[in-house]
Amino acid sequence: MSENRETGGCVGAMVAAMDLDDDACYRAFSMRDARLDGKIFVGVRSTGVYCRPICPARTPLRRNVSFYPSAAAAQEAGFRPCLRCRPETSPDLGSWRGTSNTVARALALIEEGALDDGDVEALADRLGVGGRQLRRLFKTHLGASPVAVAQTRRVLLAKQLIHDSALPMGEVALAAGFGSVRRFNETFQQLFARPPGDLRRARRVEVSGADGGTVTLRLAYRAPYDWAAMLDFLALRAVPGVEQVADGRYERTLRIGGDVGRVSVAPGAGETLEVRAQFPRLQVLPQVIARVRRVFDLGADPTQVNAHLSRDPALAPLVAQRPGLRAPGAWDGFELAVRAVLGQQITVVGARNIAGRLAAAYGEALPEHLASPGLTHLFPTAEALAQIDPASLPMPQARGRALVALAAAAAADRQLFAPRGTLEDAVARLKALPGIGEWTAQYIALRQMREPDAFPHGDIGLMRALTGPDGVRPTAQQLAARAEVWRPWRAYAALHLWASEGMAPAKPKPVRKEVRHDQNAA
Repeated sequence: MSENRETGGCVGAMVAAMDLDDDACYRAFSMRDARLDGKIFVGVRSTGVYCRPICPARTPLRRNVSFYPSAAAAQEAGFRPCLRCRPETSPDLGSWRGTSNTVARALALIEEGALDDGDVEALADRLGVGGRQLRRLFKTHLGASPVAVAQTRRVLLAKQLIHDSALPMGEVALAAGFGSVRRFNETFQQLFARPPGDLRRARRVEVSGADGGTVTLRLAYRAPYDWAAMLDFLALRAVPGVEQVADGRYERTLRIGGDVGRVSVAPGAGETLEVRAQFPRLQVLPQVIARVRRVFDLGADPTQVNAHLSRDPALAPLVAQRPGLRAPGAWDGFELAVRAVLGQQITVVGARNIAGRLAAAYGEALPEHLASPGLTHLFPTAEALAQIDPASLPMPQARGRALVALAAAAAADRQLFAPRGTLEDAVARLKALPGIGEWTAQYIALRQMREPDAFPHGDIGLMRALTGPDGVRPTAQQLAARAEVWRPWRAYAALHLWASEGMAPAKPKPVRKEVRHDQNAA
């Protein structure tokens, strides 16, 4: 870790986009401006710690502070996380989103463990860029290298588990992704000049989370957050036996690699979501957290998105009505693709029920200690669906064949739905798959690949939402042209338009010729 704390650091692209220099950041820091929480981190040279802008400690002198665009940048400069404001609990924001989608895609892959077993060159190759270019982008937008970002995420997760859970220290090390307890202890001794156990303020009875115990975490978001809209969206699509929504809480079964478990999410204290995860191995916790962040869109900055979309007079009242609207993500790319194909030309409820029948017939039954009346099965794997007879599926034979062929393609390439390349590359790659056309490809890019600019311009609901006062509905081409001013946040524009129509995306209905000759028609 670098000990060069004297050079300071500007806040880089994140804050530059907001027209804030270091002096302006200091003024915001002095006022404890919550709008910058998660966007800048403050290194204090007199104490050697880095803080959130809302830190309750006495404001240090201007000459003793420097500003960084990420926790990783501050930590790489030699600062350690503050024990009072706890940077690990700050919103996981990315103001660079929309300016560097390559960084966004890279971070998504890092969260999924891309650097646990691989290197930066392999990560860059998956993104379609060179290793040097990826490092340059990270330095520009985050102020740190990809490896430093991955290491900082690991340290901050461990620190959060120390503070918020009763897990034994050895299990904290495993859950945070450290390769060994020795490495965990060395890192914390180097960073905090004390063993990790000393950071646990209140002595408590340790409770093991191994062998299927439940681990509870709080994940922060940037307010406002429209939890009701998110829950309604997920409830409408909840696959029977796999997902359920009850008493304001979302629950589902989940497979991470070879590990089977369940996860539940509900509003937590303050501006957080409470996540409960129950898996046989704690090592999968970082990937569970990454998926929760993806599904519940915890990295979004609604202030930035809303300000941009509100420039359009047609969207401004919709944004004002739902300022906390998020873009729901997906738990698994293959599962989402199957559900999108099932939903072609039928209702959302109809597709959900067919998905439930598939899960009951071909999904693995949940172990007895995890099962409950509402959660009984895992969603079928690609390998399982690739082996079935298309004629046995409760759908038109052409769609059944497309579904089985899609499963075979996903079984052959586990990275099929991972973010890589540009949005245009992703859509083109997806459209080459059986059963996937333009609408479905954009929908997968929006929910699974977390492309903030994905936009299914052929969607009937979107066209209907923009029907003019003369009753004339725009064509798909006219809608695509109109949406150019919404870049790079067209996905959020789509969610607002869908919300005005009742939160139900309405897929295009292809003509019979397309159904007969184009198996990719969505």
